[in-house]
Amino acid sequence: MRLDKFLCAATQLTRRDAHRCIKNGLVAVDGQVVQDPGLQIKGEQVTLDDEVIRLPEPVYLMLHKPAGYVCANTDGLHPTVLDLLPRDLHPTEPLQIVGRLDLDTTGLLLLTTDGQWNHRVTAPNSRCDKVYWVELAEPITQESVSELEQGVLLRSEEKPTLPCQIEILTPNQVRIRLREGRYHQVKRMFAAVGNHVAQLRRESIGSLTLDPSLQPGEFRHLTQDEVRSL
Repeated sequence: MRLDKFLCAATQLTRRDAHRCIKNGLVAVDGQVVQDPGLQIKGEQVTLDDEVIRLPEPVYLMLHKPAGYVCANTDGLHPTVLDLLPRDLHPTEPLQIVGRLDLDTTGLLLLTTDGQWNHRVTAPNSRCDKVYWVELAEPITQESVSELEQGVLLRSEEKPTLPCQIEILTPNQVRIRLREGRYHQVKRMFAAVGNHVAQLRRESIGSLTLDPSLQPGEFRHLTQDEVRSL
């Protein structure tokens, strides 16, 4: 990380103020005054006016997403999931949404300032299962379950979906476990077998399950054990 970016992230200084501090000799790296804003920092001790400064701890959040909110930083038509967070929650780095949900999809949503953790959770080779509760417009057939579990070809795609697991809860409700994260995947999978998703809720990602104490729109910080589990 560049020294000037480090200063901004650790102190909330503006880029201009960070440059001014560096040029005025107020910043030292491992005890040596540095006046190059572009110096790369890789774990060295940085002081500003003889005071040690450190990057803030990463933020990891679990949110119970309600319907009607988009997974985006800004949107001209709908409120975003970031609007559900209190104004006094101001992490230095921007919050990233870990695995987006559609406007009408509810349930478990993760947010973080840790880009590497986000990538580990969402990368195609992460083998991080996602579980969804699904309410269907039509009763599910055993034939459809077999097709879906083996993998179906989605419209406009060349490769079928990976095998998944489906648990029938009622004639119109199922629980589906899959490892992929294609665009609108669950809805498109059931459309491929002639059904329609009426309601969709994500219940878990990997070993992390939506906290039952969280009401729609509520959030909490993840524990260190939860962060490490993913």
